Formats: sequence, C-alpha cells, structure tokens
Amino acid sequence: MHPTTTTSEPPQTLLDLITDVLSLLLLSTVTVQSFVGRWQVLRTKLTSLQSSLSSLSESPLWSQNPLLHTLLPSLLSTLQRLLSLSHQSSSTSSFPGGKLLFQSDLDIASSSLSNHIHDLDLLLRSGVLHQSNAIVLSHPGPASDKEELVFFIHDLFTRLQVGGVEFKRKALESLLQILNADQKSASLVAKEGNVGYLINLLDFNNQPLIREQAVSAVSILASSNDESRKILFEEGVLGQLLRILETGSMPLKEKAAIAIEAITGDPDNGWAISAYGGVSVLIEACRCGSQVTQTHAVGAIRNVAGVEDIKMALAEEGVVPVIISLLVSGTSAAQEKAANCIAILASSGEYFRDLIIQEKGLQSLMYLIQDLSSSDTIIEHVLHAISSLSVSDSSAQILSSSTAFIIHLGELIKHGNTILQQISASLLANLSISAGNKRAISSCMCSLVELMESPKSVGLQEAGALALVSLLTVRWNKKELARDEKSLMKLVQMLDPKYEFIAKKFPVMVVDALLSGRNGGCRKRLLAAGACQHLQKLAEMEVAGAKKALQRLSGNRLKSMFSRTWRE
Repeated sequence: MHPTTTTSEPPQTLLDLITDVLSLLLLSTVTVQSFVGRWQVLRTKLTSLQSSLSSLSESPLWSQNPLLHTLLPSLLSTLQRLLSLSHQSSSTSSFPGGKLLFQSDLDIASSSLSNHIHDLDLLLRSGVLHQSNAIVLSHPGPASDKEELVFFIHDLFTRLQVGGVEFKRKALESLLQILNADQKSASLVAKEGNVGYLINLLDFNNQPLIREQAVSAVSILASSNDESRKILFEEGVLGQLLRILETGSMPLKEKAAIAIEAITGDPDNGWAISAYGGVSVLIEACRCGSQVTQTHAVGAIRNVAGVEDIKMALAEEGVVPVIISLLVSGTSAAQEKAANCIAILASSGEYFRDLIIQEKGLQSLMYLIQDLSSSDTIIEHVLHAISSLSVSDSSAQILSSSTAFIIHLGELIKHGNTILQQISASLLANLSISAGNKRAISSCMCSLVELMESPKSVGLQEAGALALVSLLTVRWNKKELARDEKSLMKLVQMLDPKYEFIAKKFPVMVVDALLSGRNGGCRKRLLAAGACQHLQKLAEMEVAGAKKALQRLSGNRLKSMFSRTWRE
C-alpha cells in the first residue's frame, strides 16, 4: 500500500498515485471473502470513479484548479483506507476489533468515497476545469456578457459544494458581491446556481459565518424578483427561514424576516405559512423582535391576512392586540403595514371587527391619523381600516361624535391626495355627523366640488357629491356654498349636457340638496347662473332627480313656460 500523501504533492503526482491505488483496489474487490455484497457495491462506485478520473485527465487545465488540491489528497486517503480494508476482507484471519467495527469502518469509507465521486463529477459538469485559473476568476464587471456571468456563477456554486470552509466563505463573499452590485443578476443566480444547496447552508449545523452569509444571499434573492422568489419557494426555503426567525440570532432573524415577507408577497405562497407552522412564529417576532424584524414580520402577516385558511389561525394566536401595539409603538414602516393588515382583517367580517374594537383598535387608528408625522401611505391604510370598522354601529357612533376626527377629515379633503380625499369624503357621507360638526368643516365644500369635476374616477365624483349632499343638510352650509361664486359656476357647468366628463346624476343631487328646505337664496343664484336651462334638458333626457330639481328651481311653475321662453 502507498504511504499517506499530503497536499504538498503536485496534482499530477497525486493523480498518478490515485490511479495506481484504484487499479489495485479494483483487483482486490474480486478476491474478497467477507462482506461480498458491500464490496460489489463498492466496485460499482470504483468503476464510476475510474471513468471520472479519465475525464479529469482529458481536461487540459485541470491541474490549475485549487479545489483539486484538497479533493485529490482526501480521495487518495480514502482509497488507501479501502485497500487496507479489502486486504482484511480477503484474509481468513479474524478481524481486529471484531466484525462490527470492521463493518462500521467499511461503511464510513464507502460513504466518503461517494462524497468524493459526487464532488469530482460536480467539478467536471460545472465546466470550470476547462478554463485557466477558474477558481480565481475576477468578478464580472458591468460590461460582462451573460456567458461570462453564467460561468462565474457555476464557479461560485462549485466552490460552495466541493470546497472546504475557506472556499465556501470566499464563494459566498463573491455571491453577495454579485447580488449587491446588481440585483438584476438574481434571476441568473437562481436559475444557474444550485439554490437547493444554498438553502442547505441555512441549517444550524453549519458554521455561523457560513450560515450568516447564506442567509444574507437568500434574503437578497428573495427580495429581488418574482422568478428568484419562485425558485427559492419551490426548493423549500420557507421552512428554514421560519426556523431561523424562531431561534436564530438577531441579525439572522432580521434577514429571515425580510425574505419571508418577500416570499409571502406572492399570493400563491401564502398558504405555506400555515403548513410550516409559521403563524405563531410571525406573531412572536412582531411581539418581541427588533424593529427591523417586527417591520417585516408584520409585513408577512399582512401578506397572508387575506388567506382564508390562515385568518382564523391568526385570530386564535392573538394577532390583533400585537398588531395594534405596532400601530402605537412601531416604526413608520411597521405602522403602515399594521394599518394595512387591520384594514384587511376588518373587511373580513364582523368577527374581526369586534376583535379590533375590543382591543381599542379604532382609537389607535384615530390617533394615528391625526399624527402630523404620519405619511400619506399610512393615513391611506388607516382610513381604509376606519372605513371598514365604521360598518359597526358602535364604531360609527364613536367616529361621528369626534369633532377632532371630523375636522381632520375636512383637512384631508382640502389638502390630501385624491385617494385620501375620496376615502375621507366617503366616510363623511356615511357618518351621522352633527350640524355643528358639519358647519365646522364647511370650508372643505369647494374641494368636494372639485372632486366632482374629476374625469378620472366615477367613484371620486360620487364620493364628492354624497359628502356635499350630507353637508348641505345644514342651512349655513347652503348659504356658504351659494356665496362661493366659483364653486356655484362649476356646479352649473357640470349640469350642462355638453360637459360629458361628469355623470349628470351627481351635480343634480347637489343642486337638489341646495334647493331643499330653506335654501338661503340658493334658488336665485342658481337661476342667475343659468341652471334652469341645463336642468330642463336633463329632465328631458330623464336623468335621475333632474325633474324634481327643476320643479324646485322653477318654483313649481309649468315647465312649458320655461320651454316657450327659452325657445323665444
């Protein structure tokens, strides 16, 4: 048997020694007398190894690859061990240490051989042996073509799977460098690299630094695009990430939470949170995690809150008070996602609305909407949540009686973006607001008229009209709107059948509201502005409410009189 060889030997020398020992070992497997079945299996592996070594020697640049500087000595050591064991199996003498120990030694050596064959085949398939100094390729620059990047990715994943700890660490550093420099390369990494092996590196049994780098790479891949997320999910990454979120260190939990939120952003993946037992893990992360972890964990909950099978599990695990606490104490991003989550749950039915109201969620939402530091996006989600909760009589009563809240809705109608204006107007229209509060926000009426002019959305026009109709039940507001010549002229213009951008039923509703009851001079001003002619035409077109508004405007005179006068 050859003496044990170290990595100091040149690669060609190592290959020659391996070839010699392999030849002896193949012959020896024919003459064994014990454990014959195991040796037959080993002979098949050795034959496969012989073929791989032949392919290796045919690669002109194989000796320049540093991975082989560690693989070949290890392979030689395993073959030498097997040759020694084959001699014992060929002998009639008893086994030193007994048969059980010998069998164990043989199984261990056979397993090592399988690993070496796998690594060698991986090197051959990767193509890295066909390029000089493949293992120390420079990082592809911005001008590199796809072929160069693909080759570099193959090299990275070869190092990950074949190399030792140092090779793995450097390969992961290069992988992170690629992903951080250009996230567009994530799809290529996911398709060309062995993502399944990368996910295996998330296991707790791996070295901490290797594991941390792997989690970082997975987090970036998950956050990059739909394609890389899909590949990660199909390889089973969600279970590993949830385990890290539950028991990992704080930095690992943060990266895992980022990845989980990204993956659950795909509606087709949400169900798996329940399958992996992740509901309680996410809620606990919201309760006790760092600010980063909380922000992304509540984002993941938001993503799955609409999944029917998960809703009840969320409620049973106590998600509502945890999310409401983030409304009060979370980061701005966490508040936004928590408000969105509450809006989703509140729209799910009475059960969730009652839970949110019991936990004082409505009060927290009302406080947040009046916080000057809240962004438009937060306010939008808060308004959606409040709107869903307002279906409840008790919530509607609280909202209607809050002067501060009503005034803030008026300010949002005046100064908010169109989404905030529409939701605020809809809330105003649906709440039973006191006359005093309606008068307090009379200054937003001109903004409501402008909403009615919007050609973009019928919903926006309707919200503006219904809110105006509600405010115009107060005589003071009628007088105020009638005095606003600009707004009054806009209303009359909207009645014109030639003005096609506006659904005519909405300005008709508002004019009718202006004319109802004691109208404070509104009738005279509308007549002077020419509303009568437009209403006559709309009545002939049978627009809903036009005939009634015309009768009020004309003082119940015969419409024919107006028609004759206008014709003349």
